[in-house]
Amino acid sequence: MTVTLDQPLSLPCGATLKNRLGKSAMSETLGTPGNRVTPRLVRLYREWARGGTGLLVTGNVMVDRRAIGEPCNVVLENNRDKRLLERWALAGREQNTHIWMQLNHPGKQAPKALNRGAVAPSAVPFSDPKLGRFFHLPRALTQAEIADIVRRFGESAALARDAGFTGVQIHGAHGYLVSQFLSPLSNQREDEYGGNAENRRRFVLEVYDAIRARVGDDFPVSIKLNSADFQKGGFEEGESLQVVEALAQRGMDLIEISGGTYESPRMAGQGVKESTRRREAYFLDYAEQVRQRVTVPLMVTGGFRTLEGMNSALADGATDMVGLARPLVVEPDLSQRLLDGRARDCRVKPIRTGVRMVDEAAMMEVSWYTLQLGRIARGKAPLPDAGGLSSLLKVAGVVGWRRLRMGRLRA
Repeated sequence: MTVTLDQPLSLPCGATLKNRLGKSAMSETLGTPGNRVTPRLVRLYREWARGGTGLLVTGNVMVDRRAIGEPCNVVLENNRDKRLLERWALAGREQNTHIWMQLNHPGKQAPKALNRGAVAPSAVPFSDPKLGRFFHLPRALTQAEIADIVRRFGESAALARDAGFTGVQIHGAHGYLVSQFLSPLSNQREDEYGGNAENRRRFVLEVYDAIRARVGDDFPVSIKLNSADFQKGGFEEGESLQVVEALAQRGMDLIEISGGTYESPRMAGQGVKESTRRREAYFLDYAEQVRQRVTVPLMVTGGFRTLEGMNSALADGATDMVGLARPLVVEPDLSQRLLDGRARDCRVKPIRTGVRMVDEAAMMEVSWYTLQLGRIARGKAPLPDAGGLSSLLKVAGVVGWRRLRMGRLRA
């Protein structure tokens, strides 16, 4: 039987997603400078829930207030924001939508402007010194600190469940801490957490076990995992497939496939071959390899732009869910229009300033989409034709002010 976008998907834990469209995580940076939940997140996710998407995955929610990835990330360590968390979850559950909280720790990807220091599996700096100057040289974690971070993932997952979120996702991609443990480039430990592929995946398996122990067997637990880091000496497809098999055996409910890091942002489309772009999904070839090994549900994110491409990926069996991110920023109701036949493609287009150096920087497009997220969160419509340079300057000003306020709070 041919799978279509409107068909529900049953997960191993027993939960069911109403259709095959998922909003992949994007860091909204809509918390307070003190990393608390705001009504803007409630409004944003209500808009997406009403737009017909079956699964909404939140952006980075940090498990430790001492380790922040971006200005105004939400941190979930306790129940201080329980009422707003409940409102956020309730908004995301409208129209029988699932809303899963993405849990993360930045590791060495913790900007100097937001953090007093950084920790990582090993004291390995960024390979790109231009990028590295914005981050602390990380300190290698002790085993006691590793155990504490594992515990924090479990605690945050339990708090999310109690607030009404219908699942959680471990951020194991894009060069954050879980991804750092998996990469032989950043994990040069010689204890039980490093030295070989089996030890390097010990941390992510312990994080999964800690979460499952706190939320139970009937609660969806997912992971966003790199197919590869696309860095010489880093995490590669062969080892990624081994991680997938280990997670599937553990009982993972959904694996979202992505790829890249801050230093090699393949998830943003940089370095993607033209033949891959024509096929639309950046990581579909890897997903086909995964499907030959495991039956765990998969979501492929990155590059989908047409209804034909989405239906083709589902029909081929390489993925069970179509992950969308930027298209749902430009058109929050795109999912419903795809499902009922009113849309055949997305309005996403390259954002250009005319300055080559700026246009080649992944952060330029990130800034543009951040501005649109802020508009939706304030009850305004996105501006698909907004200029790239003007958006970058506006976001730079806002981010600079937020970093200053966060820095003063931390001081």
